[in-house]
Amino acid sequence: MDFGLTEEQKMVQETARNFAEKEIAPYVEEDEENHYYRREILKKMGDLGLLGWSIPEEYGGNGMGWMEGVTALYEIAKVHTSWRLSISGNCWGPAMTINEWGTEAQKKKYIPPLLSGEAVGSFAMTEANSGSDVGAMKTFAADKGDHWLLNGSKMWISGGHASDIGLLYAVTTEGGGPKGLSCFIIDYNDTPGVTRIPITKKVGMWPAPTSELVFENAVVPKENLLGPLNKGFQICMWQLNNTRMGCATGATALAEAALEGSIQYANERTQFGQPIGKFQMIQQQIAEMKLEEDAAKLLVYRAAWLKENKMPSQQATSIAKVSGCNAAVHAANVAMKIYGSYGYSTEYPCGRWLRDAKQFETLEGTSNIHMGIVASIELGFQPNR
Repeated sequence: MDFGLTEEQKMVQETARNFAEKEIAPYVEEDEENHYYRREILKKMGDLGLLGWSIPEEYGGNGMGWMEGVTALYEIAKVHTSWRLSISGNCWGPAMTINEWGTEAQKKKYIPPLLSGEAVGSFAMTEANSGSDVGAMKTFAADKGDHWLLNGSKMWISGGHASDIGLLYAVTTEGGGPKGLSCFIIDYNDTPGVTRIPITKKVGMWPAPTSELVFENAVVPKENLLGPLNKGFQICMWQLNNTRMGCATGATALAEAALEGSIQYANERTQFGQPIGKFQMIQQQIAEMKLEEDAAKLLVYRAAWLKENKMPSQQATSIAKVSGCNAAVHAANVAMKIYGSYGYSTEYPCGRWLRDAKQFETLEGTSNIHMGIVASIELGFQPNR
């Protein structure tokens, strides 16, 4: 096995690292304090090709795949976790799903603006009473002959009130459960009957827009059905197996950010006449953080490699997400201890790391759901797609 990056991947890594340090890092604290989404950063990401992973070049893709995408996202998320949502929200979510399931007309219309950063992307499945149980959603799309009429609501939608183009999952056959769901492409700038309500009271990810979406007799063109009718659950699960890589990568990158910050602080802070990094208890904590972050990173790359080579990756993706999530939460918690009282101060990033880490335990499948996926595949109860 080759654990090294290719020269091309090293160039991608350097490009993403430089971009994050130049375009994202200077605004982190300001945007956190103001809960501000800096949309121009998305456009700059698009200009550099940082949104076009694993998408054909004819639709605006950058000609590179999963390994390069994960490598780039890692550098971005390490600087500010909120911005890892852009690659999932634009590329690995809507663009990749439209590329897989869409008509040629849909691909040409919707994929290029998502990859260029001209459009903010999103995908909406979660509802107030339908989270892990996707098949229990209530938002309904009625077939009116020449259009679809949408009624219902979605909750906790990343990118929601800033979104231009999004995927929406809705019931099209009442009582059909998972077999009665369909997927639609929504042009939020040209769909009357949609109310988007920002969710501002949340623990972390403050600069990342999160919303409630309400659909009241919203008219959706007939041609905006994505894929076959009533195949929405299949499309949704296919999409989640891709966007979850953003979660796995972002969580692991956050773990490394907390580790690097802790190392720097442990070498600078002195107590009893020496840097606190000289004390064995601090060394134990640093070692634990390093072990977990290293293992999670390798699992992320394994899952990306499987996807790159079109091999079954669902179990590997869930393993990577849970491992990254556990590493992030533990590293953020330990970092706050190492920083001591300063860790509790907003002058240092420990609070942000901890707030942002916790969302990975819920986002795109709770840790319980992912452990269930891992076990069910291992026991032979379900196939590894």
